Amino acid sequence: MRADVPLHRSLLVRVLAVSVLVSVCSIAATAWLTARSTTVAIRQEQGQALTDDARTYDTLLGYAATHPGWDGAGEVVQQLARDTGRRVTITTEQRVPLVDSDTGPPAKLPARPTASIDPLHVDTVLAAASGSSLTTGSGAPLPQDDQFAAMPDHIDPRAVGPFLLPRKERDTLRAAAERRAACLRSSFGAVATIADSPSGRPVIDTRGARPYSDTRCPSTVLDRPTATEAKALAALQKLVDSCLERRHEPNVRIDLDFSWTRLPAAVPPTAAVDDGSRGNVVPECVAGSRREQLAPYVAPPALLFLSSRGGDTSTVFDLSPENQARIAGVAALVLLITVTASVMAGTRLSRPLRALTDAVRQMEEGRAARVEVKGKDEIGRLAAAFNAMAERRERLEELRKAMVGDVAHELRTPLSNIRGWLEAAQDGLADPDPELVASLLEEALLLQHVIDDLQDLAVADAGELRVHTEPVDVADVLAQVATAHRGGAEAAGVTLVTKADGRLHLVADPVRLRQAVGNLVSNAVRHTPPGGTVSLHARHEGGDVVIDVADTGSGIAPDDLPLVFERFWRVEKSRSRRSGGSGLGLPIARKLAEAHGGSLSATSVVGEGSTFTLRLPAHAHP
Repeated sequence: MRADVPLHRSLLVRVLAVSVLVSVCSIAATAWLTARSTTVAIRQEQGQALTDDARTYDTLLGYAATHPGWDGAGEVVQQLARDTGRRVTITTEQRVPLVDSDTGPPAKLPARPTASIDPLHVDTVLAAASGSSLTTGSGAPLPQDDQFAAMPDHIDPRAVGPFLLPRKERDTLRAAAERRAACLRSSFGAVATIADSPSGRPVIDTRGARPYSDTRCPSTVLDRPTATEAKALAALQKLVDSCLERRHEPNVRIDLDFSWTRLPAAVPPTAAVDDGSRGNVVPECVAGSRREQLAPYVAPPALLFLSSRGGDTSTVFDLSPENQARIAGVAALVLLITVTASVMAGTRLSRPLRALTDAVRQMEEGRAARVEVKGKDEIGRLAAAFNAMAERRERLEELRKAMVGDVAHELRTPLSNIRGWLEAAQDGLADPDPELVASLLEEALLLQHVIDDLQDLAVADAGELRVHTEPVDVADVLAQVATAHRGGAEAAGVTLVTKADGRLHLVADPVRLRQAVGNLVSNAVRHTPPGGTVSLHARHEGGDVVIDVADTGSGIAPDDLPLVFERFWRVEKSRSRRSGGSGLGLPIARKLAEAHGGSLSATSVVGEGSTFTLRLPAHAHP
């Protein structure tokens, strides 16, 4: 317990007091209720278990039908485990675990899986038991009795793939559907309802309307495919035609509901005989082509294992009515006392927590949030920490907005140059001579540099930045970095100076070390005016090797110095190539230093220059 929190104000003491009170009440109740043992309710009815299994299967099947992989299925699996009380495990067909609802040791998989999850090959037995309302490819939801008769190809109707309509097309179809439904209601008194299919196409349920109602309420928009559907249907038609051609069958026309019709010119004289003997060829081609078209849009096949989380059973015996009434009365009294005490204590303890919760919600909505700090207990300290965090979050949000603009600018400028020159060359306005190629290559290298920097930071943030260490001569590293940057420094009128105190060696990744020092040198050259000097100095200090990169630039203000390692932050807000840079060099250098078990710091004097100090352990491995 911290010394600055008085004992009587400590949240821990108050929570312990409430816990003791609740425990005393529980013990008193337990003393009266020892005559009866509790029974752990375990559902054992086979029908209920099958319903839970089928509902789990249908939910995961729907996820697989609408997602290209299983990476984001963890939340769905955990919710299913909470709802059913069972452990849900999804593996590949080779039994490699993909998602598991429980943490801890891996589940012991039984010899046979509960089901195979494949939206392109639906298990109709489990699907029928789930009682879910499925739909046809682009139609309305089907009645439960007809839902599986409508998918003889065993493809889950929720797998729509390229048939998924964008928002604009959905809105257009919805408006047309509402007009037709209004016409049906006014003209025939039909109860016309509108339902959305998995692809987003609205479908009118006209059950109860007259057969000729569609002719009285026409809709060209609803009766023809949209641009998205036409494109997907054309791709499907091409796949079906290829399949039929391989099997020497005449072509057919595929409709939007995936039904098919033989083309008049393709019906041979013996069509009746062919349809009877080879009637499965076209459905097989249609189903196979649909699976081929949908495969990139659905999750790969997986195995589902449902296992029990276990439970306790205890002996149950009957009590007399008098004892049961006594136990019930005592239990109600204990419950009343416990609830009253808990409500009183909980209200007092939760009031500041509610204030913190409201502040967090305001922060989630993007508004500035502060909590009035009261008291000197743990909650008061938490409120102070929250206020500090909120202030830092606001600063980071400002940096993030600036970062988005900076990234857009850094990528847009070279891309615009490359596109402009390529279009000029394509139109014959510019000759693709070596000078133009060199200019385009320079712009491409600028793009590659920004992308490589972003990738290095992403790898470092993920904790995947790896270094391959070996003995390194620090003097050689400084010489190599100076050689690499001497041309740019001379072009900027800056002098590069290197110095090493003796033969310095350390265990490091030479490539990453050159990258870190190079970033520091590049930053120093950019911020040093012509005639200035950038010096590289390596020395021993205790058990560390210290590399100083100093410049004679304008320096950094004390208020700005803590921000120099923020991404895309610059002392000068200019985005010019000369002084702006991408704002990623220093953050990457610090990440590389930390990956070696070292550190990177900065000191500066306004008007005199800045010094960046890279400190690395000489012999310790990172």
